[in-house]
Amino acid sequence: MSEPIAVIEPAGPQGMVSLRADLSDRAVAQAVTAATGCAMPGPRRIVAAGGKAVAWMSPDELLLLVPHAEAPGVAAGLAEALAGTHHLATEVSDARAMFTIRGPGADDVVAKLCPVDVERLPEGEIRRTRAAQVAAALWRSGEGEISLVAFRSVAGYVERLLEVAAEGPRL
Repeated sequence: MSEPIAVIEPAGPQGMVSLRADLSDRAVAQAVTAATGCAMPGPRRIVAAGGKAVAWMSPDELLLLVPHAEAPGVAAGLAEALAGTHHLATEVSDARAMFTIRGPGADDVVAKLCPVDVERLPEGEIRRTRAAQVAAALWRSGEGEISLVAFRSVAGYVERLLEVAAEGPRL
């Protein structure tokens, strides 16, 4: 059996907070920056700074990535900062799983499973898509590295999909 074309690693506990709000509201931008140190991302963008990140998920939704232990405080801090502003800040750390696909065949692994032109996926762009038949979001998280988030309820399935895709040949 040959070496896999990429290494698949569960990212372990990752703090995640979903924020639904009017993303054009200045108060929302200020609260997000205060919570993460990151600027507000534009459509289909992810911005990272100091071990935290903010991903644009839809016209009214962001996903904040923070250290796992900080997620409850970040959600509470957003709720406090945005009191009186229409929003919903929810910690979703336990509802999501994150994987890292790393190596020379990382793009090939993703291309086998997701209807995304991953070869043209620039750094800083996030895509909501599917991996086989389940919802996923993915982005380039480093040189030769792609991060993928899926619902925890299908994490075992997604991990096995990624592993099988990594076992096959490059495209």
